[in-house]
Amino acid sequence: MDGSLLLSSAYFPPVSYISLIKNADLIQIEREENYIKQTYRNRCMILGANGPEILTVPVESASFRKTRIKDVKIDYSKRWQQIHIRAFTSAYRSSAYFEYFFDMIELLINTREKYLLDLNMKSLDIVMRIIGLTKPVEFSSHFEPVDDNPNDFRYKISPKIITPENFIFKEYFQVFSNKFGFVPDLSILDLVFNAGPDSINYLGINK
Repeated sequence: MDGSLLLSSAYFPPVSYISLIKNADLIQIEREENYIKQTYRNRCMILGANGPEILTVPVESASFRKTRIKDVKIDYSKRWQQIHIRAFTSAYRSSAYFEYFFDMIELLINTREKYLLDLNMKSLDIVMRIIGLTKPVEFSSHFEPVDDNPNDFRYKISPKIITPENFIFKEYFQVFSNKFGFVPDLSILDLVFNAGPDSINYLGINK
């Protein structure tokens, strides 16, 4: 990929997000945009016994009024940490690599980061280290309006888009695939828990 890749911040981002990082030379994470609700900025999707499940990190209500993403604070009045840990455990405890990586995930969730952006960046760092991706990652210095930049994926990867345009997802074993078939572009943790060190070979390809 020519030039720097521009991505939104994301909480344990989807496979498509990480596949873009794999193919980029430099990654910029948007820090100056206004927070957008119902996006991967504060949620991820996993596959559980009842099908795809969305896990959301709640943010303080002030974040809904044109708050920059770097200033969005996590709301700890809700028991989201216990919910996420329980959901990850229920969905992946029988996966091949759960016991190898879950402690790191649980530790991060329980760190009580003040800001959503910090939590997201640490989640990205963990999955990149697990997969073995070593790429330069930096923050954007100012907000760039949306234009025709082909490397701008801030608003192209969304929970509302089942399969992002121009992505091909190779199938891998999923714990509940016998019930639901293969579900593409879940959180990268779905791939990590099921494929472990081979995750990098299964990442979706951007055509």
